[in-house]
Amino acid sequence: MGDMKELLLRYYGLMTPEREAKARNIGLLILRVGVGLMMAFSHGLGKVQKFMAGGPYNWADPIGIGAGPSLFLAGGAEFFCSLALTVGFLTRLVSIPLAFTMAVAAGIVHASDPFKKQEFTLLYLIAYITLFFVGPGRYSIDAWLKRR
Repeated sequence: MGDMKELLLRYYGLMTPEREAKARNIGLLILRVGVGLMMAFSHGLGKVQKFMAGGPYNWADPIGIGAGPSLFLAGGAEFFCSLALTVGFLTRLVSIPLAFTMAVAAGIVHASDPFKKQEFTLLYLIAYITLFFVGPGRYSIDAWLKRR
C-alpha cells in the first residue's frame, strides 16, 4: 500500500502549477483549432458556397425564417465563426451562434434521427459550450489583445 501512495505522490507532483497552466492553454489551443477547422471546412464552407451559388435553396427551415436565411445563418456561423474560433478571436462571442446552430441541428433537424446521427452535432455543441465558459486560453488573439 505504501508503494501505491508513493507512486501517486510522484504522479501528482509532476504537474506543477506552471506546467498545469501551460498544459491547459495547449489543450484549449488544440480544441479550438481542431473543432474550428473541422467545422469550417467540413461543414461551413459547403453551406457558404451553396448560398453564394444562389437560390432557390433546397435547405431545411428549422426555425421558420425560410430556407435561404437558414442556410445563410448556419453556413455563416459554421464557416466565419469557426475561423474566428480557430484563431481565438472573440471566442466567447462566436461560440454562441455556433452552439445555437448545433442545438438547432441536434434538437430540431436531427431530433428524430438515431443518437449515432446526432452524436457529432452534440460533440460540437459540448466543445462550443466549454469554450464559452473557459475562454480561448493564452495562445489566442483574445489573450494577445487583452495583454495589450
